[in-house]
Amino acid sequence: MKKLKAANLYRSELIRVSGKLVERYNKCLKKLGFTETKLTHFHIDGIGWSPEVAEEKANGNYLCNGESNPHGIIISPLQNKKPVYMPYHTFDRAMMLEVFKVHGEKINDITRDSAICIDFDQSIDAFYEPLDVLKYHIVSIKFHLIDNLDHIREQQLKLISTFKIGNNFIDEDLHNELLKSANKYGDLRERDLNLSVVNFVTDSFYTKSFGGVYVLRDFITPIVVFEDMKWYKEAIKDTLHEVTVFHVSQPELMEKLRDHIIIAYDLEDIVKTKRYERIKKFEFARYLKDTQHPIRDILSDPLLFKSYLNKVDIDTRKKVMSVERYLEKLETSNQYKISDIVDDDLFEAMHEPHSSLHPKHQDLIWKLLVNISPKDVLFLYWYDKEEFYKQYITWDDSLKDWVIETISNNI
Repeated sequence: MKKLKAANLYRSELIRVSGKLVERYNKCLKKLGFTETKLTHFHIDGIGWSPEVAEEKANGNYLCNGESNPHGIIISPLQNKKPVYMPYHTFDRAMMLEVFKVHGEKINDITRDSAICIDFDQSIDAFYEPLDVLKYHIVSIKFHLIDNLDHIREQQLKLISTFKIGNNFIDEDLHNELLKSANKYGDLRERDLNLSVVNFVTDSFYTKSFGGVYVLRDFITPIVVFEDMKWYKEAIKDTLHEVTVFHVSQPELMEKLRDHIIIAYDLEDIVKTKRYERIKKFEFARYLKDTQHPIRDILSDPLLFKSYLNKVDIDTRKKVMSVERYLEKLETSNQYKISDIVDDDLFEAMHEPHSSLHPKHQDLIWKLLVNISPKDVLFLYWYDKEEFYKQYITWDDSLKDWVIETISNNI
């Protein structure tokens, strides 16, 4: 990942945590029911997730108490508007933006000497069946302060009220209690430590529960798409919910998405785009073996690209250029079908969210599309960084250079 880090493409917006902040972070972990970290310094993202702590615990989802109980940690106002690098749901960052929008000023004050544990309460104690994900509706975002600072404030106010009654002002024990609390927690009287519940309404989304599930419920009829075959097979047994269930690998899924005006394609338009060029070049790179030139140069230089295209076997050549070949043949005759000429995987990669969709739904559908056909390295990086990083480590070093250059030129 060194090249990605050097190009600021690998978790470049993490916040460093050390000293007192580590102590507060550990108090949050303990309060949420997790074990403390032994690290003396690490980094966190917008929701409080740390790649170093995840590695230490060998658990990327270490801030979750089961699939239905995710949590977050705020120890710094710098977390506002930061990325969420390991989201459990596609709406995680939106929830954090809402939290800071509602409670930003209080968070600035509280995190001066405390930390905030977040409970994303979906009113679901546990999942039992795969279609339980349909129960997601309103997430009640609840907040808990370490050391119960909000309760300590109430205790201080009660002590002060008692102090003002009668001759209590000469009570040395009361004096000592007040001083002890003030020395330990500071004077909390004028601080507003009450963080009211923030209700976040979900619509269509993706969740990592049950191996990864897309819930599309803002369209003609609800559609649920599973990434895990085991849970897909379990879900299709359900007779209670009126939803259409697919596995992400089913060809019928793309047809359904087109029928519901969720996705669309226009081959004549897309071949004129940079996106098509990225897809074609990445597809071609799969077949380049033992080349005399670096793959980066072959994909970047039109002359080298053409030269190597003519060196590969004819079946590979037809596959890589299948979209353009189809359009050429269409100019002379309309008897050809897309499936006769265009490779299935490549055709799937030509799709995009329908232009009528709301931007937030477009983002979700892009994530689904790059999951179905991860051939556009830029969009894979944008919409599914986890998968991008997994694939990245398997690529040729020279291909990595081309990918980094491609992404860097588009952000």
